[in-house]
Amino acid sequence: MPSKPSEPDLTHTHPDTGVVASVRIGDCREKLLEFDAVRDSEVDLVFADPPFNWARDYDRHQTGDAWDDAAMSREQYLSFTEEWLNICAESLKETGSMWVNIPDDSAAEIVVHLKKIGMHMVNWCVWHYRFGQNTKGRFINSKVHALYFSKDPYRRTWNPDPILEVSDRRAIYGDPRTENKKDGMPAGMRVPMDVWYGKYWGRIQGNNKERRQKHDNQLPEVYLRRVIACSSNPGDTVLDPFLGSGTTGVVAHAMGRHFIGTEYSRANAEMAFERVVSGPVRDLESLGGDSTAIFANRRGTAATK
Repeated sequence: MPSKPSEPDLTHTHPDTGVVASVRIGDCREKLLEFDAVRDSEVDLVFADPPFNWARDYDRHQTGDAWDDAAMSREQYLSFTEEWLNICAESLKETGSMWVNIPDDSAAEIVVHLKKIGMHMVNWCVWHYRFGQNTKGRFINSKVHALYFSKDPYRRTWNPDPILEVSDRRAIYGDPRTENKKDGMPAGMRVPMDVWYGKYWGRIQGNNKERRQKHDNQLPEVYLRRVIACSSNPGDTVLDPFLGSGTTGVVAHAMGRHFIGTEYSRANAEMAFERVVSGPVRDLESLGGDSTAIFANRRGTAATK
């Protein structure tokens, strides 16, 4: 553990809410421990979208300082994964949660490891998108796993109200029973299902207005808005060990949460941090709530938000 923590490489205080976003540049296994909140187990929410070890190009700035995403053997990659998972899990408050965005080939290993170190699975969610890379030799990939774990399942921060959406029963059938619910939920609304799709949920491609050039594997703002809204409160601290394109920091900072993170590449960190300072592209308050039903209304009644 560093004896004398250094100042964050990048920091910004939100002019309206006063929350602070801070990023350190370097290997997350070293740099995370420079944050007081990590060492003192004061983090409320971790969201991690780690390198997949798929030889993705994280050096589009051509600086030579980006993470080499194909340098590790499988054994080395899993050892690296366990190291940062351990640090992140230990950083959490008892009420804290961790989300990991990961594809098929490492999801099971991460689940097993998190259970082994005492974390509790809440949901194994799936982010589904329609713009998968074409292939003829196997089924086309159209999903990434969103693994939701908590430190203590009975004390975890959980806010369903900000993430509710119109239920299929209302949207498709106009079922009057949804207008008189007895579970405490607003009329016609429900907590989203564990497969996530819908408006603005697609992969961030070239003409998407969220797209930032020279960033690889960018996540949509609506994804992070859901995670941050349901698993943290204003004033809480959100951690992302792999800043990447910066979406976690952008959304957390805009939603009134303190943000701490690390990024291996200075060039990528600086470009991502511009997003954090500028704020989200979309109106976060307007995201979510709509119906995700795949069939049209069959009763001729309106399905409202």
